[in-house]
Amino acid sequence: MHRSSVAVAMAAVLSVSYGAAAQSMVERGKYLVESIMGCGNCHTPQGPNGPLPGKTLAGGLEFEHPGFFKAYSTNITPDPETGIGKWTDAQIKVAIREGRRPNGTLIRPPMPFELYRGVADADLDAIVAYLRTVPAVKNLTPKSMYAIPLPPTYGPTIDKPIAAPPRSDKLTYGAYLAGPLGHCIECHTPPAANGRAQYGTLLGAGGRHFPGPWGLSVAKNITSDPEQGLGKWSDAEIERAIRKGIDRQGHPLKPPMGFTYYDGISADDMAALIAYLRSLPPKMTP
Repeated sequence: MHRSSVAVAMAAVLSVSYGAAAQSMVERGKYLVESIMGCGNCHTPQGPNGPLPGKTLAGGLEFEHPGFFKAYSTNITPDPETGIGKWTDAQIKVAIREGRRPNGTLIRPPMPFELYRGVADADLDAIVAYLRTVPAVKNLTPKSMYAIPLPPTYGPTIDKPIAAPPRSDKLTYGAYLAGPLGHCIECHTPPAANGRAQYGTLLGAGGRHFPGPWGLSVAKNITSDPEQGLGKWSDAEIERAIRKGIDRQGHPLKPPMGFTYYDGISADDMAALIAYLRSLPPKMTP
């Protein structure tokens, strides 16, 4: 084979390999955004019959925490005027993990920045790669109103690599799924008087209130407590609750749990997530 033919063949192989890697990254991002992270659960506006057609990830969903804030989710489609179309990849990553816009201002609650700071570099790259591919939707969202002071920052600049735990360590990877990615523990841990989740003392104890069109939803105790928590639930019952929104007695659970998103969680990830929930020390709901 001529040297030029070898070069052409190598270029073709490298092109295919690069294409496969790029596709794999977008697919990983799509999986994260549309399953365990459930980004559309907050960033897709809702109507009486569910998500509004043609408005996927276009923002505008209302969140009200009386005495704290009345907020509206932002447009995270690539629209250049009302979305993130003009933001660089680095700026999007900082917004997700550190809660800062390109102009330096803070993105406000209810985004769970305390947990998103732990999103692994590879997963963050995949999320951004996928967000670049979603259809751009022009949707100017209302201005959020806050009655609480904001901190000057959500934490120091992240300047060191962050890697996800190995999948072989089911318990640790389950904690990664329930924390930095899925922020399950944020919704299922009761807040203190200042509104911050009490991770140190009441991790997973439930009791947080979520008012909405569905009425009042109260977060379930997801610790291993046998009476108030998941201690007597089977793995299949926990999985059904997460995927389908049906409790142990067969009753439907209420939003804002993102059942339609969580139904897409892979079997291995679900097993790791359940293993982690099993490990939570029993706590009573306050």
